[in-house]
Amino acid sequence: MGSLAGGDGGGRTLADYLIGNDPAPIEHHWNVMQQFGHFRGAAIGGAISAVDVALWDIKGQALGVPIHGSLGGPVRRSARLYAHVKAATPAGMVDGCLRLKKRGLTAIGLLNPFLDEDAAAPHFKATAARIADAVSLLREIRAAVGDEIDLCVEIHRRLTPPEAIAFAHEIAPLRSMFYEDPIPPESLDAMAMVAERIPIPIATGERLTSLWDFQALVARRGAQFLRTCVGMCGGITGTRKIAALAEAHNLQIVPHNPMSPVSLYACLQIAASAPNVPIVEFPCAATETGWTLPGMEFADRLPRRVEGFAEIPTDPGLGIKLRRETALAAKPHHRDIAMRPYRDGFVVNH
Repeated sequence: MGSLAGGDGGGRTLADYLIGNDPAPIEHHWNVMQQFGHFRGAAIGGAISAVDVALWDIKGQALGVPIHGSLGGPVRRSARLYAHVKAATPAGMVDGCLRLKKRGLTAIGLLNPFLDEDAAAPHFKATAARIADAVSLLREIRAAVGDEIDLCVEIHRRLTPPEAIAFAHEIAPLRSMFYEDPIPPESLDAMAMVAERIPIPIATGERLTSLWDFQALVARRGAQFLRTCVGMCGGITGTRKIAALAEAHNLQIVPHNPMSPVSLYACLQIAASAPNVPIVEFPCAATETGWTLPGMEFADRLPRRVEGFAEIPTDPGLGIKLRRETALAAKPHHRDIAMRPYRDGFVVNH
């Protein structure tokens, strides 16, 4: 095992370390990648996560079993899904929710009641009016979809702590499943302060990059649903460790999944093997003829879905294969730096 940990950590890449090594000892590789350098963060966490998911896929295919078969699973045959609604108007939000209900979903997320308006238009609205309008919209949505649909209320970090507390008390009678990122999540103490003062459960964590970040959040009682990002917090190995931490504290995890079918299948493997995964993010938009998912062109399938649940994959490894030619021909995606301005010239968090 000593040869696996080789290198002095200076100027080496993960590829330099991994190529030619035995892929089987995943836990050992995970620890080497976590500990060889001085720095942490989203970029390094994303690289480690991608490698870790690939190593689990290799192991599953070598053994002829799905990843969850090596993790003690499955604990369930299918995973409940919630899909996204985004709109610039209240009518658009209501229509989108009804469309997903018609498609069989039993939960709806990315439900930003403060709307996704024109990012180029300067923003201003008095606090009382902002909260009143958002409360009115959520009441309209609840009346439209009924109590058989869970609402996963996503705020996208739009509020200050006092606003988040006031808004949560206003919407408590609507029985949302969770209240995601009501404030910017960088301060775990501020999130914990909000959580202590409201009657609905908080979901947060998609920006956290390690087991130790989540330990600090849990120690502060800052959330009831941990939003682990399998693509950033250490892959399947890291997510399973966080799921065990959450289980020990009677908390749930809801894997953050805004990305491709590969991420979706990784989340389904987690849902199959961890008992405390009540629901999985399904980042698809419903169209007139089916579903659209970022990166669909790179993969050979989406999971079979029945009445708002996705079947747990049973093929070896992740259960999905990449279209190699399409992936190799793809060009890098560049995201321009732009933020919506307030009327006073500052920027809106989004």
